[in-house]
Amino acid sequence: MGTGSAYERELLHVLAGSPDGVHAVTRSCTPEERVRMRSILEAPFLVVRAPGSGTEGTGDLLVLRGDAAFPIEVKCSRERRIYLSGRTLLQYEALVATGERTGLMPLYAFRLKGTRGDSWRIFRVETSHVSGHMERLVAHVPTLPLTGRGRPHLDWDQGLPLNRFVHLLSTFATRKPSLGVPSSMANAPALDGGSTMDVVASLLRARTM
Repeated sequence: MGTGSAYERELLHVLAGSPDGVHAVTRSCTPEERVRMRSILEAPFLVVRAPGSGTEGTGDLLVLRGDAAFPIEVKCSRERRIYLSGRTLLQYEALVATGERTGLMPLYAFRLKGTRGDSWRIFRVETSHVSGHMERLVAHVPTLPLTGRGRPHLDWDQGLPLNRFVHLLSTFATRKPSLGVPSSMANAPALDGGSTMDVVASLLRARTM
């Protein structure tokens, strides 16, 4: 179990709308999964890799588009379940605190190694409220399930497939590239939410202090 920088980069390239990145993760997917995954090309994100241990509540990746932003903690394993304890439980608790403090929706992305098709599953960290346009995602993204003792963990089979998550994000996109806009500008993610950027700046500062 772990994160793995290669898998962080894999997810980064998908969410950033890289055609090569999307192609790489959909080689063994069904035609329907490919179509949904390719929807991110029309509404890509700016994705920032956040250095640090993850216990600051910023996750491994910060994903930004317009007034939408969320931290993502990336995990990978050959086992279908990942149990949180020690440092990984502290990471989870820090993500909860970040969500409560900022109104963002922290996420986990779980990559199951050695599986064909869409090998990524998405979970959200349960908090009392989510602000902005991402509030519409709450009903669609499952929270981390609980063990018999009430502790959150990752169960790959209970997560939301990445291709469906990406399609939801693209469906809920508040801005799409305009006709007649140069491609270099059309592919640039919109960053017009001042409050969101303030939150992101504070999260990035936390990783470097």
